[in-house]
Amino acid sequence: MFEIRTRSTDGRARTGTLRLAHGDVQTPAFVPLATRGAVKTLEPRDVEALGYEMVLGNTFHLYLSPGPELIDSYGGLGAFMRWTRPIITDSGGFQVFSMGHGSVAEEIKGRGRGRGSTSNGAILEIAEEGVRFRSYIDGSERFMAPETSMAVQAALHSDIALVLDECTPFHVSRDYTARSTERTHRWLERCLDWHAQHGPRDQVVYGIVQGGVERDLRVASAETVAASRCGGIAIGGSLGQDKPQMHEVVDWTTASLEQSAPERPRHLLGIGDIDDLLIGVGLGIDTFDCAMPTRLARHGVAIVPDPDARWRVDLAKASFRNSHEPILEGCPCPACSAGFTRGYINYASRAGETTGPRLLTLHNLSYIQRLMADLRVAIDAGTLAATVAAFMAGAAPSVR
Repeated sequence: MFEIRTRSTDGRARTGTLRLAHGDVQTPAFVPLATRGAVKTLEPRDVEALGYEMVLGNTFHLYLSPGPELIDSYGGLGAFMRWTRPIITDSGGFQVFSMGHGSVAEEIKGRGRGRGSTSNGAILEIAEEGVRFRSYIDGSERFMAPETSMAVQAALHSDIALVLDECTPFHVSRDYTARSTERTHRWLERCLDWHAQHGPRDQVVYGIVQGGVERDLRVASAETVAASRCGGIAIGGSLGQDKPQMHEVVDWTTASLEQSAPERPRHLLGIGDIDDLLIGVGLGIDTFDCAMPTRLARHGVAIVPDPDARWRVDLAKASFRNSHEPILEGCPCPACSAGFTRGYINYASRAGETTGPRLLTLHNLSYIQRLMADLRVAIDAGTLAATVAAFMAGAAPSVR
């Protein structure tokens, strides 16, 4: 299922190919979010034209609406949304537990709600059997067990399904983190048991490493997941209160996985800032997902090669009203190459015209796709360190 092509000689970075039911995915890769069956403001053919080979669907939201039975009647999420390439579906754990932790859920990924807001819902009970919660859509009481999550993902016909886990925030105690991680491991086995009996034969199941910011818990969780029957491994949960700590936690985890599961693919959940992608690839992450590029676009923010500004420029600011500059000079994305200016983006964003977010989404996703392609080329050529240093210093991705 995962073929590694090149391993970096000075780190854990590698290039490879995920061979999935609906096609191949070249890694390392960024995976755009199709949370409710759509990459916001885009059609599937737009996403494919940008060079993306896989998207992520949100199990929790699709479970509540329109429901797995309806999507299954269309032949799965890909057929429903007219996306013919691979899909990865998360387990729903992040969204379920965000309801219980409220605003603290923002700590889980470091910068806001990475994969959809569920602030109007509520957790009613977390038990060994599963989680009872109140739907944010209609207030009805719902239940999600590990088996429920796997059954929903089977109905979605995704290529990669993630097991249900408890996603603990940064502020909880070590004792709670340890007990939660142990429960996540038990849920892992229940998910794998259900899938072995009922799941699609061509669907790959990823386990999820938890353990908070405790090194021994992270390493133990990585070893437990690696020893399981899962086909791939995701890294989730609280990764720290700042970027250095987050990178440290990822480093502990991938170092352990390099020893215990060196041939299995690794996915980092909910992380996608430019610096995090650059560092994560060096630490041996194969795939990433994050709402960042599409969420920024909806707020008038473009991704640009400016590390001092966190690779961002807010084109909704009044100072860009009369700007005749493109979003990014020399950028080959559909928005820049067509001549749309910063002044027009400013107008469209402030006027509430959906064309503004669409153009910025095309630009932001194009930027990240070209960045990841450059990183793959650099790993294969043995020049990753120099390439990362150039990006960290403000270089733009290659023009393709």
